[in-house]
Amino acid sequence: MKFFVDTADINDIKDLAATGLLDGVTTNPSLVAKSGRNFVELIKEICTVVDGPVSAEVASVDYETMLEEGKYLATLAPNVAVKVPLTEAGLKVCKYLSGKGTMVNVTLCFSSAQALLAAKAGATFVSPFVGRLDDIGQDGMGLIEEICHMYQAQPDLKTQVLVASVRHPRHVVDAAKMGAHVATCPPAIIRQLFGHPLTDKGLAQFVADWAKTGQKILK
Repeated sequence: MKFFVDTADINDIKDLAATGLLDGVTTNPSLVAKSGRNFVELIKEICTVVDGPVSAEVASVDYETMLEEGKYLATLAPNVAVKVPLTEAGLKVCKYLSGKGTMVNVTLCFSSAQALLAAKAGATFVSPFVGRLDDIGQDGMGLIEEICHMYQAQPDLKTQVLVASVRHPRHVVDAAKMGAHVATCPPAIIRQLFGHPLTDKGLAQFVADWAKTGQKILK
């Protein structure tokens, strides 16, 4: 499974990229607004830090403007994935851009039927939002399982399942077991994946025992 970080904070992106575990970045208008940065300049900078796909979302909802925005965003860097909403207009833009060789991330997916349409439109990624479904009492991970099975049953569909709205590490592990291709997580969730109380306890014991030896590895 690939790990993307869902943030517009360049410092978090640089820090996580240094681990070697980061395969890409997803952003959205809300995250960009929170950053206070100029959107275009921010996307350009992120693309210099991360070699993998960097999702840059269009801001319009009508087909004509969305298409022009998508075409422009695709020129910012070779690894930009233009992000469009899962609407009729968004899928038309997806079809056009993917036909030109541009990566497209179709976002705000909440059903298997929508995921099927995104794949038919040539999406590189489809982003089902598991946390938001859980919030309204629906089964977010059940949707991931259904989409993964559907895509596996249709080998002509090349779209990757990008699990979004991830709320905790269990979402990531369960998605990996189901065969999802990507999980995009807030920085805090990625950092939680490193942690376990027994790791902390064991490390503290090793440090204490080593101190008793009075030795140093580096002189």
